[in-house]
Amino acid sequence: MNTKRNGYLFTLLAIVIFTIQDAVSKHLGAIYPPVVITMIRYWAFAIFVVLMAMRAKGGLKAAIRTRRPLLQLTRGVLLAAQIVTVIFSFTLVGLAHTQGILAGGPIFIALLSMVLLGERVGWRRWSAIGAGLVGVLIIINPVGTLEPAILVPLLCSAFFAFYAVATRLVSREDSAATSFFYTGIGGALVTSLVGPFFWQPLAMHDWGWMGLLCLTGMSSHFFLIKAYEYLDASEVQPISYLQVVLASIVGVTVFGETLTVNMLVGTAIVVGAGIFTIWRESVVARRAAPPAQVKATADL
Repeated sequence: MNTKRNGYLFTLLAIVIFTIQDAVSKHLGAIYPPVVITMIRYWAFAIFVVLMAMRAKGGLKAAIRTRRPLLQLTRGVLLAAQIVTVIFSFTLVGLAHTQGILAGGPIFIALLSMVLLGERVGWRRWSAIGAGLVGVLIIINPVGTLEPAILVPLLCSAFFAFYAVATRLVSREDSAATSFFYTGIGGALVTSLVGPFFWQPLAMHDWGWMGLLCLTGMSSHFFLIKAYEYLDASEVQPISYLQVVLASIVGVTVFGETLTVNMLVGTAIVVGAGIFTIWRESVVARRAAPPAQVKATADL
């Protein structure tokens, strides 16, 4: 019971810090190029993953060892691209609107998993995917005034879905520690190649915000890693949808964003469909697992 409680506590901490991170990203993204913000953030993140790897079993040498180097680097590039576009989306579309569409992540991942991983999907998950896509359409509101800017958070979702599928692919051969290492290193490399072309010096007072962004970026991932030590993904993901609520509160109270009926209804549908999709995937995975593994999972 204490183990579960610790897992939920780490999950909530990660969600709160992610929300602070998003708010700071929106603030800085309105002043500086998103790729510059992402580059500096990745420098700090790269240091963090190297230190984590050095402390882990086998050290840095074990973390670097991979059977899929190209795919690991591709993952880093995809996540870096997602972060750049999400910062741009926060400033262009808003925190609440962006998070509402990003909540459809499990839906897009399930669709890509069918195409790229050959995963079978039954009628229950097909129904959840259909409902989730309807929810996204309600948020976008295509029958009203469709703003081209709304395509940015959709691009964010696409980047993250490809990143998640690539992560599933490399997990078949590489450890989680190795994947985490290349997430930071790959992102740092690609942003360092592109970022200097968009360089804009930060004002002295904004370095404090940048420091807070780096700190929240590292601590949020650390707490999320700790949460996964105590909980299954099917237990963590539904709670993570609280970030949509927190982002909406921050968006309205701090940045003066407006919540429309379409956003509220669409987000509720997307979140519900996402939770069902995650739950159903966990059920299917447990059925496919060997009996001994299922028993071990049940004993946790």
